[in-house]
Amino acid sequence: MAGVSNAAKVKQGIVVLGAGAAICVGGLTITGHPRFYKTVLMPLGFRVFDPETAHRWSIKLAKWRLLPCMKQYTSATLNCSIFGKPLSSPIGLAAGFDKDGEAVDGMLSLGFSFVEVGSVTPLPQPGNPKPRVFRLPEDKAIINRYGFNSAGHDVVYASLKARQENSKSAGVVGVNLGSNKTSESRINDFVKGVQKFGDIADYLVVNVSSPNTPGLRTMQCRQLLHDLINAVLEARDNLACKQKPAIFIKLSPDLSADERVDIAAVVSGRTDSLGLIVSNTTITRPVTLTSSQKSESGGLSGEPLRDLSTDTIRDMYRLTNGKLPIVGVGGVASGADAYEKIKAGASFVQLYTALVYHGPPVAVSVQRELAELLQRDGHQNVSEAVGLDHKLTT
Repeated sequence: MAGVSNAAKVKQGIVVLGAGAAICVGGLTITGHPRFYKTVLMPLGFRVFDPETAHRWSIKLAKWRLLPCMKQYTSATLNCSIFGKPLSSPIGLAAGFDKDGEAVDGMLSLGFSFVEVGSVTPLPQPGNPKPRVFRLPEDKAIINRYGFNSAGHDVVYASLKARQENSKSAGVVGVNLGSNKTSESRINDFVKGVQKFGDIADYLVVNVSSPNTPGLRTMQCRQLLHDLINAVLEARDNLACKQKPAIFIKLSPDLSADERVDIAAVVSGRTDSLGLIVSNTTITRPVTLTSSQKSESGGLSGEPLRDLSTDTIRDMYRLTNGKLPIVGVGGVASGADAYEKIKAGASFVQLYTALVYHGPPVAVSVQRELAELLQRDGHQNVSEAVGLDHKLTT
């Protein structure tokens, strides 16, 4: 038999190496290898897709269940409950990723114990002009000015209702409520949201802190917030469903000390399934930012928000005497980040921007690291660490 030429051998070698590389890359992608996603796949995606296109494709992949098959992490140390709803861990997905409730089960399969969809406005609206979302990779941050782009109540409700009837996935689902940009009554918009989603959501979020809807943050003022909470709770209490949803108020990290005191005065003493989410994105720009996109307008999230968010959590826990459950969000990318927020006073923790930089494995990674830290410090359960910073200083 004639010998194989050197050229043929080279060609065969290239084919074998190429196939091996493809199998290796495919295996690392499918199994959700954290380091591979963080250092290879996500940076590659940055080169190929602009931020909003990447966002849309991520939702589609999650909806079609084409994201990696993550091995779920379980630990009794992380078990907790949110207003009577059991959670496998305190780690959830923040609002802003799945705005229209398309990919709830796909995100739960990544290890999140609860998923918050929205923000959802009563009427459909396109949001702000594009481009409206910007990566700051040098700062591990994102600036967005989406402006409550939403398919509207009816479309999102239909999506969540279909999921409720057909899904077998466990997990708590919240709906983040927004107000239309041209609304004549923001309070009425939030009441409509409670009435629409009250029978299908485990909890509802009154988002009065987005920086991308003009005038919305004024709803955090004492009297307006008092009137809003009263209206929302009345609407919730009048729902016909037996299991009524908890209500969370989502706050800005840019509140002054006096504004934080006023908010605490409004929410303190309530025993009607009310909680806080702290915090939304910030309009401040730390001097440490180095990215060329740092001057874009909108809300800043990610690592530069972390300490500001944690400080706000610490203040609100202290001002409410630890009586209201707090969901901590802002700059969480590791178990250590989550632990800081829990010790500051958060009972639960959400993340979103970390998905952009770490990819689908991040939820499981954060859970594993958090459990290790809790066990290292001798805690039997995560609830023992909530507000620990305050207990150590008293």
